Amino acid sequence: MTVRIEHANLSVRDVDGAIRFVQTAFPDFAIRWEGKTLQGWRAVHIGTDTTYLALNETPDEGAEPWVPYDGKPGLNHLGYEVDDAAGIRQRLTAAGYTDSTVPNAHPHRTRVYFHDGEGNDWEFVEYHSADAAERNDYTIPDAG
Repeated sequence: MTVRIEHANLSVRDVDGAIRFVQTAFPDFAIRWEGKTLQGWRAVHIGTDTTYLALNETPDEGAEPWVPYDGKPGLNHLGYEVDDAAGIRQRLTAAGYTDSTVPNAHPHRTRVYFHDGEGNDWEFVEYHSADAAERNDYTIPDAG
């Protein structure tokens, strides 16, 4: 059985801000659809022909601000396999986004992490090997 994530659905306070972040990281992502949620709030699908992010604008702040890795249930980050982690780091840094990369020296992958404008954490991983054993090697120090 083949499995892949076709899309992720995120509630955000600022759809335009989320679009800017996503298109800075992935310049080839385009708006596939724009409309309203069942509640009447703005919604956008942004991506390629085969994968996308559904961004739903919400007016609610929530009971408390979400902090990734704070020990509470919830999404810590979305991870994307990319061809050029250094290029993504350069574009996001130049656009003013916060680099949250943890130390992660590994001979078979490079990972960079960034916070978007709402504080969500995003991981971008570039593999340097086609060998699954090397790509999935967690015995080498790779904090994160």
